[in-house]
Amino acid sequence: MLYIERIKQFRQENNITQAQVAETLGISQQQYFKYEKGINELPIRYLSVICKAYGISADWLLGLTNTEQ
Repeated sequence: MLYIERIKQFRQENNITQAQVAETLGISQQQYFKYEKGINELPIRYLSVICKAYGISADWLLGLTNTEQ
């Protein structure tokens, strides 16, 4: 599973909107949409922000482990 699929999975399972994630990242919802759809690649700095903000493991997002935390 690709990291962007895991971010989307986590977001949906926790009832977090794309707009909320975008706000956390300081970007527009449209820009985040492009990351989640794979149109643009998510910058590594945003991956770090997502992990810290939502308390999830970067290893999980990258598919290196099956444990979210």
